[in-house]
Amino acid sequence: MTSSIISGIAFGCLFGGAFVGMFLRSVLPKDHLSSQATDVVKLGMGVIGTMGAILLGLLVASAKNTYDTQRNALAQMSAKIVLLDRLLAHYGSEAKEVRDLLRSAVVRILNQTWPDDTSRAAQLDPTAAQGEVVFDKMQALVPQNDTQRSLKSQALNIITDLAQTRWLMFAHSGGSISMPVVGVVVLWFTILFVSFGLYGPPNTIVIATLFVCAIAVSGALFLVLDLDNPFEGLLRISSAPLRNALANLGR
Repeated sequence: MTSSIISGIAFGCLFGGAFVGMFLRSVLPKDHLSSQATDVVKLGMGVIGTMGAILLGLLVASAKNTYDTQRNALAQMSAKIVLLDRLLAHYGSEAKEVRDLLRSAVVRILNQTWPDDTSRAAQLDPTAAQGEVVFDKMQALVPQNDTQRSLKSQALNIITDLAQTRWLMFAHSGGSISMPVVGVVVLWFTILFVSFGLYGPPNTIVIATLFVCAIAVSGALFLVLDLDNPFEGLLRISSAPLRNALANLGR
C-alpha cells in the first residue's frame, strides 16, 4: 500500500478511537470514571505514549537514513559518471563509442527512475540500463601507450564502482520500515486516543483538538513512509545531480 493510504487508515483509527472513547464514557458506570481510576489510566497512557513516541522517533531516524543513503549514492554516482566521461575524453577518439554508450545509459537511468508518467513506478534494476555494455566496450579497447593503459585501468575501476553503487541502491530500494512496526505504532496511538475521548468532554473544542492531533500523527507516518521510499511519492529524490551530469557528458 502507498504511504497516503496507510496514513489515511492511521487517521481513521486514531480519530475513530477518540469517538470510541466518547461512546464508552456514555455507557460506563460512574465509578469507572472516578478520580482514582482516571489517575491509573493517565499513568498507563503515559507509558504507552512514551513508548509510542520512542518507536515513532526510531521510524523517523530509519526512514531519514534510507533517504540520505540513496541521495548520497545518487550524488556520488553522478560525479563518477562525469569523471568517467573525462577519462574517456583523454583516452582519445577510440573511446568515442564508449562515451556515446555511457550517455545512452544515463538517459535510460533517468527515464526509468524518473518517468514522465508519474503513475509509473520507478525502475531501479541496474540491468535495465544496460550499463554492462559500457564495461564490455571499455574492456575491448586496446591501449596504444602507457597513458592509455593507465586511463583504461582507471575507467574500468570507475565503471565497476558505478555498478556496485547501482546494485546497492537497488538493494536498498525496498525500504527499511517494517509494516508490523507501523501497525504497533498505530495501535498504541489509537489506545491513547480512546483514552482522550474517554476522559474528555464531547464538545466542539475537544473534537477539533483530537482531529488536529490525529492529522499530526498520521501526517508524521506519511512522511516516514515517504522518506523510506525515496524514488516514489511526494518526497522523491531529485534527479538534478544526474541531469547535471548528463549535461556535462560529451564535452
